[in-house]
Amino acid sequence: MPGIDESLLEAMRLPGARGASLVDWISGLALGAVGEAPGGDWEATAAETAELGRHVAESGSLAAGGPAGGAVEPGKEPPVEDLIATTGDAYHLLRFVSTPFDSTVFLHLWLDRNDGNLALARIRLAELADRLVLG
Repeated sequence: MPGIDESLLEAMRLPGARGASLVDWISGLALGAVGEAPGGDWEATAAETAELGRHVAESGSLAAGGPAGGAVEPGKEPPVEDLIATTGDAYHLLRFVSTPFDSTVFLHLWLDRNDGNLALARIRLAELADRLVLG
C-alpha cells in the first residue's frame, strides 16, 4: 500500500499531469506535493483548494444522505467522491480520501486539458485514494 509520496508520483504518470498534491481541507495545508503548482505556489494552491473542498464536503445539498456541517464521522465515506473544475487549458480534479480517522483530505490533480484524459484520471485517482496509506 503506497504512502503519500508514492501515490503522488503515481498520479504524475497520468497523461497530461502537471502537478499533484494531498491537501488537508481543514487546515489548508499541503501534506505532500509533486510537479508544478498552479500559480507557482503549492501552499497558496492548497489553501485555496481547501476552501473549495471544505465548502463542497460540508454542503448538505451536494451530499445527499451524508452528514452536513463538519468533518466526516470516523469510518464513514466522505459525502462527496470528487470535484472537477475546468479552465480554458486545464482540469483540476479533487478526489476526497476516506481515512480511518476523520476523512478531511483530498488528492488534487492538475491536468493539462490538451493532453489529459479526465475519465482515466478519475478512475486512477479513485484507485489511488483507496490504496493510500496515511501516517
